[in-house]
Amino acid sequence: MTTQVIVLNGGSSSGKSGIARCLQAVLPDPWLAFGCDTLVDAMPASMQSASEGIDFAEDGSVSVGPEFRTLEAAWIEGIAAMARAGARVIVDEVFLGGPASQERWQKSLGDLGVLWVGVRCDSTVAAGRETARGDRVAGMAASQAELVHRGVLYDMEVDTTHTESLECARAIASGVTSAG
Repeated sequence: MTTQVIVLNGGSSSGKSGIARCLQAVLPDPWLAFGCDTLVDAMPASMQSASEGIDFAEDGSVSVGPEFRTLEAAWIEGIAAMARAGARVIVDEVFLGGPASQERWQKSLGDLGVLWVGVRCDSTVAAGRETARGDRVAGMAASQAELVHRGVLYDMEVDTTHTESLECARAIASGVTSAG
């Protein structure tokens, strides 16, 4: 089956966004890239730090409420609809709920060709990147580094601890199947 969607799952500051940009450069066809940050940024400010929305705690933990889940479900369906309409899509995700998070995507993407990719990074390296970024709550990278992978099944995995985004993107691109 032709790959229509590439799902990159990894913790905060693991390198998913850099890999997505590199994939757009190395894949022969145009691909759209959307990340969970796209969803969060699109939400009204009232949804942040609210029991109904998404909360980023001082220790780096993230919790979400029912209103977030409602909007997330619509967003996932929207991404799937774009792929069904002919767009090739790269999704930059953080499966905080492990297999339950993956199942939400699988339900919507079930009839599409999906390449599931685990993006790993040593927690210390990710924490250093988090500090350098300056736009994340301290502790998020370390707390998510392994958590997001527990129970999740992948077609392939890459590790950005010592491997550049471009090299990871090339490895992922080799796993993408195209129409013959």
